[in-house]
Amino acid sequence: MRTPSAPGDGRLDPALSAIMSERRQLTGLAYRLLGSLADAEDVVQETYTRWYTMSPHQRAVIASPGAWLTKVASRVCLDLLGSARARRERYVGEWIPEPLPHHADWVNGRPGGTAADPADRVTLAESINMAFLVVLETMTPAERVAFILHDVFQYPFADVAEIVGRTPAACRQLATSARRRIRASEAPATSASRRADIVRDFKQAWEAGDIAALISLLDPDATGLSDGGGVVRAALDPIQGGEQLARYLIALTSATSDLDRTLLERTVNGQPGLVIQQDGITTGVIAFDITGDRIKHLWAVRNPEKLRPWRRV
Repeated sequence: MRTPSAPGDGRLDPALSAIMSERRQLTGLAYRLLGSLADAEDVVQETYTRWYTMSPHQRAVIASPGAWLTKVASRVCLDLLGSARARRERYVGEWIPEPLPHHADWVNGRPGGTAADPADRVTLAESINMAFLVVLETMTPAERVAFILHDVFQYPFADVAEIVGRTPAACRQLATSARRRIRASEAPATSASRRADIVRDFKQAWEAGDIAALISLLDPDATGLSDGGGVVRAALDPIQGGEQLARYLIALTSATSDLDRTLLERTVNGQPGLVIQQDGITTGVIAFDITGDRIKHLWAVRNPEKLRPWRRV
């Protein structure tokens, strides 16, 4: 949309620019709330649709368009979170949040695609690690919305209350409960360089079929989850125990030894991870939760619907 006073001069309508500048934050908010980039994009589209279905007069009286857009997006997410639980109960196998690549690796979801516009992606600074997203999945919809809006996006509880439909005091309790879940799941910090070294060692051990090395890198109580969405082959249940997980990975490699498969070290949700490619096409993304010098959790996403941004990373 161009300014009506100067058609064709290349200048964007300032009002439109201000509205569209909220897109990145809305996408980041919706992704954190829903754990799905595809759903987040739908929420943002729905939010802008509601904005532009109002009359110019209705839009003009809104003092803070950004706050209005955030409120609408949050409410749409809150509704979706309620139905998402039912959908995920019917999901084939384990449901894992959709992984995000580093912005330098981002493509538009089509083979050979070009880098996405910055307004259309969740940048590295806005993404959050997989372990955090998995904990968010254990929260009630109201807890998740209250916590993300207040603790991540710094919205006051009075504004959160309007969105969630609770009192500010109740929203404060929701956020406190969510914080308690986060703290309970937190592990001693491991430096970024050490995490990268462990993932690299894991990659090399897996490629070499060295089961002893894999076991040494996995916590004895490690858990592996695989998400194929019922579309591609994946373990339907969690794999419990470091040795069991290592044996599963070796068996998986043996069963597919005839495939031209490559493991690549890549950033997954802001942390070291691995990408599995076959004939240059991404067929899986693996995120890790590392405690000390051991891998505590491994999440392998193989559902093609969740790998759109990764096709040719």
